Amino acid sequence: MIMCAERMQRIFLAIVLGINMGLAVTQPQIAFLIQLALIVLLLIGGFSGRCLSLEILRGFLPPCEEKGQS
Repeated sequence: MIMCAERMQRIFLAIVLGINMGLAVTQPQIAFLIQLALIVLLLIGGFSGRCLSLEILRGFLPPCEEKGQS
């Protein structure tokens, strides 16, 4: 299995959300800010069609272009 940018973005998002769940117990203010930042980034990507995290990851990893790879 070759790692591609879109898959890596989903993995990073899952890791950040998991860390954020732990922070919600100990540091709720920081967890709120992280969650807000993720929401803003996802909304910007959804409305504009440009995803900053994917653009950065595509500098290091190939995009998932083949059918069924993403």
